[in-house]
Amino acid sequence: MISLTINGKQYQVDVTPDTPLLWVLRDAVGLTGTKFGCGLQQCGACTVHVDGNAVRACGMAVSSVGTRKITTIEGLSATSTHPLQTAWIAEQVPQCGYCQSGQIMSAAALLARKPKPTDADIDTAMNGNICRCGTYQRIRRAIHRAAGI
Repeated sequence: MISLTINGKQYQVDVTPDTPLLWVLRDAVGLTGTKFGCGLQQCGACTVHVDGNAVRACGMAVSSVGTRKITTIEGLSATSTHPLQTAWIAEQVPQCGYCQSGQIMSAAALLARKPKPTDADIDTAMNGNICRCGTYQRIRRAIHRAAGI
């Protein structure tokens, strides 16, 4: 059994140590907001926070988490009222929506580090989060809006 702290709750999961964190979150714990995209840590759909840092859950073995705290999109706000979530709605960011939890989690890590980011800061932090619908300008506006809340 592996012990994890996810969204402030303790979980005991019976998985092999090399199981990717993504599959532990989705299959063992039932938190399906974190998405599988490419499986190669390149698209960003599986982004979660580990001790506040944005990481790609598809390429992180659960054994490498240790005692660090994991936050998923479900843990960002119990009522979906995190400033980024409300800004995402106000700016009408999502189209298909598949990449959005990863986009929001990357943006949340950025705002935690840099509360008033520049366009360059946003572009750097969001690099590697792919949106097939091409909503990058709306994503940038939403991050600026959330920074102002």
